[in-house]
Amino acid sequence: MKLHNNTIRGVHSALEAIFEEGQYADKVIERTLKSNPKWGARDRSFIAETTYEMVRWWRLINYLSPSKDYWDLFGTYWLMQGNELPPWEEFARINPEKLKTRYDALEKPALLESIPDWMQELGEKELGDKWAPEIHSLNEEAEVVLRVNTLKINREQLKNRLAADGIRTYIVKGYPDALILEERQNIFRNPAFKEGLFEVQDASSQLVAAALAVEPGMRVIDACAGAGGKTLHLAALMENKGKILSMDLEEWKLQQTKLRARRNGIDIIERKVIEGSKTIKRLKESADRLLLDVPCSGMGVLRRNPDTKWKLSPESIAQVQETQQEILQSYPSMLKKGGQLVYATCSILPSENEKQIEKFLNSEAGKDFELLEEQRVLAHESGFDGFYIARLMKK
Repeated sequence: MKLHNNTIRGVHSALEAIFEEGQYADKVIERTLKSNPKWGARDRSFIAETTYEMVRWWRLINYLSPSKDYWDLFGTYWLMQGNELPPWEEFARINPEKLKTRYDALEKPALLESIPDWMQELGEKELGDKWAPEIHSLNEEAEVVLRVNTLKINREQLKNRLAADGIRTYIVKGYPDALILEERQNIFRNPAFKEGLFEVQDASSQLVAAALAVEPGMRVIDACAGAGGKTLHLAALMENKGKILSMDLEEWKLQQTKLRARRNGIDIIERKVIEGSKTIKRLKESADRLLLDVPCSGMGVLRRNPDTKWKLSPESIAQVQETQQEILQSYPSMLKKGGQLVYATCSILPSENEKQIEKFLNSEAGKDFELLEEQRVLAHESGFDGFYIARLMKK
């Protein structure tokens, strides 16, 4: 592939915003692409993919690069991908043979997988011999997975509709609403998306709403709803009958749910900002089903959000674990007797998952609950994001 000076500079400016200003990679890339409308589809794809991959391999690139100069860092990455560098003066400091020799001599797992040392230690401690294949899998590029909006179309119909537009997809057993793109592309431009026929949602994430075993006519609370991906899935599973209370601490996130619900043809969602413990108390024993898709480290979605590796710390994980237990101690009071709740994270760490459920069940707040089933989804076993899903019943 021929390199162009201006697109490499686009990558440089994106990396500066991510690593020097601490901004989130997805927002930076979105803004970078908007900043130059003259870039064609190929240029935009190059900038987005290169930025993400350089963020993913940032520690390893920095270790192998002759300097911290962005041209050296890019050139090092380009060679790591098996490409040849053009004879530009910007790449004059890079010696491909020297770089290869240095890489071949590498043995340290944390460097080879391009993660912080503390993350390697934590992963080994929590996952044992499953950690090595798991972190390797989490360094691969995530597939683009669609969730069919069954209120408007079935999976086969959507598959055919997209095929007519030249978009090839395939089906994976065990995920009834999922279609996977054969080739990465900007699917949001397709008219089918604008018509609300699908959402982009990883296959593992699709297991969460399904685990809640909702039925049409139920009263359901999604208590950590965020932008509403799982709320929309619940509404489709309920055939748009009943009521879903979509709750979050942030009003702007719930605003996204409103827009997405309109596109999806859903009208059973009511949005509510959590303004403290009073909001929870007012809803005591009001829900047939309760979804707690709690804040977490995001260790199961590193493929999708590689910058998480550099933003996390042992302290931030400890902090999020406190939040998880706080939610477990108070939110289940919103569930009716005989009702069911699902506790879910996009983390692979038992300390955020099984151990949190165990702690809850052994506490005063959890004494009336029993664990019905739990599922740990690992990326290297499923091929999708890492997740944990536990289903509990209030006696």
